[in-house]
Amino acid sequence: MTENHRAPRKPKALAAGSRIGVFAPASPAPAVDMIAGLTELKRHAFQVVANQDSKAEGFFAGSSLDRVNGFLAAVNSDQVDGLVALRGGYGSNYLLDFELEKSLASPKCVIGFSDITSLHIYLWQRCGWVTFYGPMLAAGLNSGPGLPKGYDENSLLQAIRRTEAGWKLRLRGEPMLAGEAVGRVLGGCMAMLEATIGTPWELDTKDSILVLEDRAMKPYQVDRVLMHLKQTGKFEGVRGIVLGEFPESEPTVAGSATVRDVCARILRPLGVPLIFGSPVGHTPRPMLTVPLGIEARLDAEGEGTLEFLEPAVLA
Repeated sequence: MTENHRAPRKPKALAAGSRIGVFAPASPAPAVDMIAGLTELKRHAFQVVANQDSKAEGFFAGSSLDRVNGFLAAVNSDQVDGLVALRGGYGSNYLLDFELEKSLASPKCVIGFSDITSLHIYLWQRCGWVTFYGPMLAAGLNSGPGLPKGYDENSLLQAIRRTEAGWKLRLRGEPMLAGEAVGRVLGGCMAMLEATIGTPWELDTKDSILVLEDRAMKPYQVDRVLMHLKQTGKFEGVRGIVLGEFPESEPTVAGSATVRDVCARILRPLGVPLIFGSPVGHTPRPMLTVPLGIEARLDAEGEGTLEFLEPAVLA
């Protein structure tokens, strides 16, 4: 039995009044963005009861020990109901050296994207946790709902509050290969997913609806990652694929292949439903929140939809 066929461990829903802990597993953020993100959490009637305070070390928000202790303190605290990452950047992979599964109690909502993909994948592969690919304090929440580089308010609240199955997420992309498929939603930032290959927490993609997105990658770099994923068997048994917008990824030579062209050439022969250009993760549009680890039906028609066949959270 593969990892993707076990029962997922779901966190409790985050209602108004829930207590939020902010953790900083990767890079630091400007104070102005932190303040704006905290204000947005409070607008949703969340109580921010823990805000990790660590001293920045270069491109890290603190030492590895400080960052892992900040995460564990929040995730294991009886006073914290859910966690939101400060921002991505780089550094979440360092937390995985501390055998986190030995120190984790009950699952809680963990929300973030980009570099946080490393943690999402680890928590799924080692612990079976359902987590949330969505906005962070200083990357999404700080810009506000429905605004450029902000976040989609409806999908965030549906993901972390809805305790019934059947809600649909409009993917706002375009079909690259039409069709319908059912699978477990997994994935995230493409470079971070690729970096799990060869680790003990390498992502098992079989029977998944695979989300792949990234930013600032030239088409040839996207080509290289997709070919690596293909050659390591990561597309074998995948039921469907949702691709992001890949902003800041223009061709180096005018008129040459685009990221969309590369994705079509490598992924369409897989014969699975395929959506391109969804505002997941890195996007100039309001960012969607996607639960990871639960079953969904992908409909790759029109702008594409994901219908979640089970809730991501418990009452």
